Amino acid sequence: MKQEEMNTQLYEKLAAEQTKYRDWLMGQPPEEILNHAYEYAVREDILAAAELMDIPQAQAAALLAVPSPMEAIYGEWTEQKSPDLDPMLDCISDRAYAALQAQRELPVYRYPGSYAHEHGELEQYRASRKANIACAAAIDAAISEHYRDNCLGREAVSQVVEQFGYDRTLYVLANTVRHKEHDGRISRDNKTWARTIPIYEGPDAWGNDRNVEFVVDGHNPGLVDLFINAARHEYLLTQPLTKDDIRAEAARILSAFQAAREPNSPSGTHFMVQVSPDFLARANSKNQNRLVSMLPFRSLSISTLEGRKGVYVLITKDEDRAQSLRLRKPSVRKKLSETKAEPGHTDKKKVREQER
Repeated sequence: MKQEEMNTQLYEKLAAEQTKYRDWLMGQPPEEILNHAYEYAVREDILAAAELMDIPQAQAAALLAVPSPMEAIYGEWTEQKSPDLDPMLDCISDRAYAALQAQRELPVYRYPGSYAHEHGELEQYRASRKANIACAAAIDAAISEHYRDNCLGREAVSQVVEQFGYDRTLYVLANTVRHKEHDGRISRDNKTWARTIPIYEGPDAWGNDRNVEFVVDGHNPGLVDLFINAARHEYLLTQPLTKDDIRAEAARILSAFQAAREPNSPSGTHFMVQVSPDFLARANSKNQNRLVSMLPFRSLSISTLEGRKGVYVLITKDEDRAQSLRLRKPSVRKKLSETKAEPGHTDKKKVREQER
């Protein structure tokens, strides 16, 4: 659902809530109607302002998920008390943003309903379950909106993650894969990944798994597999690099240099290899310095090239490309401290002091 459609749907929900409130108010005694006159007038102003609103899609969706958005906005407005429409629009936007933050930060409750009942956590279980179901629907909607010409746009994942965060999005996707374990349109890699995500079965009174309620099931599993690939990749880009990641990138660059037969720079004077865009997206300056220190070339430089996208490692054509990676030697101090910590190790210096 696009932003304009989402805003229209939100307006319709606000209007329906106001109609219900008006019908209730008309059935009250005159004194009670007078007591609620101010609230009714403010609600009407909120509805008028809502006709002009253009809230970001994720915020509108989050506010739509609130059981009584009109009541929530009215509560926000009573703290401001301004007669103008502009502050009223700001109030609606602020309430939508707060709803989005609350939805995104809601923890994933991973245990079944039976556990929640035994430990007095049914409220958390139900709220998380409701969010799981909404997340699955949002994934289906994102695929519909962003799959074009046999390609899934990057906006598909960001649209869902902005609403629900990575933790819930990946949880719902892993649950989906678990329920499609025997479907060949889901890759083996994604099936293996899904098994690493802890998901408890939630049987109902008839033995059916309640988790089926938040399976992404509105599209061909092959399209869902594309979304999973994209979501896992985008999540990985948010994680810091490990030593193994840096070493793997250095090894890839070295291997590419060694495989080249002729200098491939535009001037023909250098060998060059592009640094992985994914590596750069995750790397800080310390990571980049570590990468450079592992490559064994004196003439090495890192640079962008005019007319080309990306960042490149360059070396002169007369470099010895048969060298190995330069790896740090283990710290002597660290090795000594580990040795002292080993069971049965005796500090000879202390023994000599005791003998004296």
